[in-house]
Amino acid sequence: MTKDSKNHKHAPLIGIDIGGTGIKGGIVDLKKGKLLGERFRIPTPQPSTPEAVAEVVAEIVKELSSRPDAPAEGSPVGVTFPGIIQHGVVRSAANVDKSWLDTDVDKLFSDRLGRPVEVINDADAAGLAEARYGAGEGVDGTVLVITLGTGIGSAFIFNGQLVPNAELGHLEVDGHDAETKASAVARERDGLSWDEYGVKLNRYLQHVEFLFSPELFIIGGGISKRSDEYFPHLQLRTKIVTAELKNDAGIVGAALEVAFHHKLVK
Repeated sequence: MTKDSKNHKHAPLIGIDIGGTGIKGGIVDLKKGKLLGERFRIPTPQPSTPEAVAEVVAEIVKELSSRPDAPAEGSPVGVTFPGIIQHGVVRSAANVDKSWLDTDVDKLFSDRLGRPVEVINDADAAGLAEARYGAGEGVDGTVLVITLGTGIGSAFIFNGQLVPNAELGHLEVDGHDAETKASAVARERDGLSWDEYGVKLNRYLQHVEFLFSPELFIIGGGISKRSDEYFPHLQLRTKIVTAELKNDAGIVGAALEVAFHHKLVK
């Protein structure tokens, strides 16, 4: 914890969300779970090597730090990454350069920015944000946030606490990796109607429901905007709703994770 941060409970923090096509950041109001001002986005460099991405992250932090609402100088920064993160080290890299594997990404970004950085899996970050500020706020027990996109991302929340790196999109269902049949991209690739897709998604969610008996499913990803097309085909015991934070979830969750780490929020 920095000297400044000790006296700034719930002070705003910077969150950065690294994606395969874009890297975006914002200043997060941790009381409300909302951004102060606009997001700032730069295309993901190609190739997306650790050094190249670190430079873009530094550029985004510099821009955000110049704003009137900027956090205290030297305050910690939260960053999401599209892969498994274990003790600050990258353990998978499906949509970024393979040179990320086994990179100590916490150290890489901390050294480049000259301030503490905590990196979290992108789906985990979105899940944390939804559980604290969005559709999962105040829900006890197990909340599963499922993002439907290129694959299936997931976040496992229990009593508001994150169980990290729950890769539930890779569960085997009917002999197939679930995300190859029930992701948004799978629907487009296979030319499925919404009715047909609802059946596929239902099969997957019923399997997850059987394994974990959650209190709530929260569905995110761009396809959540069309939930009225496929929700009617879902037959689940568990309540299911769409995510509320939309494209800001990763940024907000990244800032929240670093705030937890430095004991700036409870």
